Amino acid sequence: MASTAKRLLEQLSHPGPHGVLRGDLALVGLPGVVFTPSSGLNLPAVAFGHGWLQPPGRYHGLLRHLASWGIVAAAPATHRGVLPSHRLFAADLRTTLELVSSLRLGRDGISVDPGKLGLAGHSIGGGAAVLAAADDDTGRVRVSAIATVGAAQTMPPATTAARTVTAPALHLAGEDDLLAPATGNAEAISKAWAGPVQLRTIPKMTHLGVTEGTHWSQLLLQGKPQYTVHRRVRALLTAFFLTELAGEDGYRDLLDGDIKAARLTYEHAGTGSPAKA
Repeated sequence: MASTAKRLLEQLSHPGPHGVLRGDLALVGLPGVVFTPSSGLNLPAVAFGHGWLQPPGRYHGLLRHLASWGIVAAAPATHRGVLPSHRLFAADLRTTLELVSSLRLGRDGISVDPGKLGLAGHSIGGGAAVLAAADDDTGRVRVSAIATVGAAQTMPPATTAARTVTAPALHLAGEDDLLAPATGNAEAISKAWAGPVQLRTIPKMTHLGVTEGTHWSQLLLQGKPQYTVHRRVRALLTAFFLTELAGEDGYRDLLDGDIKAARLTYEHAGTGSPAKA
C-alpha cells in the first residue's frame, strides 16, 4: 500500500486532465474568484477560505489544480483586514457554495451538483470552514467534506463547532508551523470532530508554506511559499475531495496510507468509534 500511496501522491501533485477556466465571483455579487474545468455537468465544488491578511491570489495555483482534476474551486475575497469577522467569513463561504451550485458557470453551462459540496481553507480560512460546516442545518447547502491547512482558532471557537460536524474531514498541519502548530489548533479540532477525521503533519511546512507568490504579510507572519508543500497539499486535497465528493475510489490508498510526506498523526472513524493516534 505504501508504494501505491507514493505513486498516487506523485500523480495527483501534477495538474489533471481538464482544461481550466477562471471567473469572477463579483459578477454575481460576491468579491472573489472561481476556477472551473473547461466543461462538465454535476461537478463537485469546493469553497476555499484564505488565511489571515492573505488575498485569494495566493492560492490560485491550488484552486486551478483542483479545477484541473474536475472540481469547481471558488474563493471569496472578503474579510481580509486585521480584524476579520470569522462568523461572517464562514457565512461567505456558504454563500460561495450556494452561488456556484445554483448558477450555470462558463460559456458552456458548467454545473455543480448540490450534493457534492465541500469546504476548505488555510489558517483562519480553515477555522471559518469548520464554522461554516457546523451551520449545515441553517442554510440551503449541505456540506459533504471539509479540509483545512494550518487551521487557526476562531471566534466562536472552531474547536467547539467541530463537535457538531459529522461530514468527513482532512486536517493538514505543518511540522514547522509556529503560528498554528500541529499539536495546537489542528489537533484540538481533529479530536473534537464528530465525524470521520484525519490529521496529517506535513514535514518542514511553515505557516505560509501553502501560499504562493510574495506579499507584504510575510514581514509579519512566519514562513514563505514552499514548492514541496504545494505539491503535497494539492495532491492530498485532490485525493480527499475526489474520494468524498466525486465518489472515486481510485485514490483511497493515498488517504488510507501513512506516508513520510504526510504523516498520519491522528485518525477517528466518527462518533462512537475508537480513536487512534
